[in-house]
Amino acid sequence: MTIHRSSRQHRAVLSAPAVALPEGERPEAGPIALLPRPKEAFADAVAAGGGVVEELSERTRGLIWLSSKHPEQLAEALRSHPGIGWVQLPWAGVDAFADVIAAEARPGLVWTSAKGAYAEPVAEHALTLALALLRVIPTRVRARSWSTVAEGRSLYRLNVTIIGAGGIALELLRLLTPFDVTTTVVRRSASPVDGADVTVQVDRLREALADADVVIVAAAATDATAQLIGERELAAMRQDAVLVNIARGSLVDTAALVRALDDGRIAGAGLDVTDPEPLPDGHPLWSEPACIITPHSADTPDMTAPLLAERIQLNVEALLGDGRFVGIVDPVAGY
Repeated sequence: MTIHRSSRQHRAVLSAPAVALPEGERPEAGPIALLPRPKEAFADAVAAGGGVVEELSERTRGLIWLSSKHPEQLAEALRSHPGIGWVQLPWAGVDAFADVIAAEARPGLVWTSAKGAYAEPVAEHALTLALALLRVIPTRVRARSWSTVAEGRSLYRLNVTIIGAGGIALELLRLLTPFDVTTTVVRRSASPVDGADVTVQVDRLREALADADVVIVAAAATDATAQLIGERELAAMRQDAVLVNIARGSLVDTAALVRALDDGRIAGAGLDVTDPEPLPDGHPLWSEPACIITPHSADTPDMTAPLLAERIQLNVEALLGDGRFVGIVDPVAGY
């Protein structure tokens, strides 16, 4: 059975295939609850996967959490219903639920996220921000008179460093292909990333930053990546380089970024995520002429709903069938 989609605009981009859990580690099949508020499209996705939606009870074996908030409510649901063996989270990043995942880790409980599902719209947004910065669009949209200053750079044949190697990075590599750029991917392991010209481990981050015209932050938010881009990393970047963050605000030291932009140590920043978030009115970044800020809107609900529905269907099929779950979360790594 397939899901009827109102739009086939985007597809999921997976950095790793579905994982078939050993038979002894597969969750028990059974009814599935949608919380905190069920939505028809996702109930339809459960049905398309062969599952049955019921109210949360002792019979519940799968739980689909449809909010990025209220982790304490999710924790209570799991503690009160130990028969739950599979939890689907709504976003690619699971940092909002990190404490719950760690506290509720137990044999037989499988966590899945939407990682990779939203890569296309997010990568598209990252490319939009990068192009806008190179073409000095922040200056252009604020202008009230015709400029005679020749400004702006082409993306063609520049050096692009991408931090992270998940679905967003893979889609970015594909989108960047026509520009004939040289790409470097920075990741935890040294395993080469298909489509990247160079792959380096995170201990060589500053080396990868030093040669970059464009730096795109697309890594998961974990304790290990908090303020990954800080004072020293910004100092390692070239003065004409631009920084784009479409991951999580916590990966960039905001105060250090404000100083780097104010001092002209980098050419610009495009931020879809900030720390803090929402970014308060009056924050210096709002008035920074070399900065573009979008309100965590790289993927809108209209974009993500059909992709999440697809992920739900696949994982319902896994719960009820061969245990080939997509987007399994590693509780230790935090993504």
